[in-house]
Amino acid sequence: MTPHQVTLVQQTFAHVVPVADKAAETFYGRLFDVAPAVKPLFRGDMTEQRHKLMATLAVVVRGLSDLPSILPAASALAKRHVDYGAKPEHYPVVGEALLWTLARALGPRWTPEVALAWTAAYTTLSDFMIEAAYGRPQAAE
Repeated sequence: MTPHQVTLVQQTFAHVVPVADKAAETFYGRLFDVAPAVKPLFRGDMTEQRHKLMATLAVVVRGLSDLPSILPAASALAKRHVDYGAKPEHYPVVGEALLWTLARALGPRWTPEVALAWTAAYTTLSDFMIEAAYGRPQAAE
């Protein structure tokens, strides 16, 4: 990721924060629509899960300026996700749902440049998390 991409992600996320609850609800709705097989992985309170999602996104977005500072937490999260039943092939689907959600939350602020910045951020983190959880990057099948 370039420093400019980091800035774009951070600036645009600031516009998502005021609609965080709706964005999280939209995200999970989209995720379960495009990947219904993952729905059983979410057994707990979805309100709490939505809050966790947005809190985690906030930490990640803030940490993009100093990526090494968030990698230990991302590694731990990736390993917990394995215990929940997450598989490497889930990461691209989650990314698609996230980007789709952000596009709707940001409306006209979702430009091709912003889309590329968010894609770079998600790819950077998901590749790291897959490697941390499974030992090596794996392509989705």
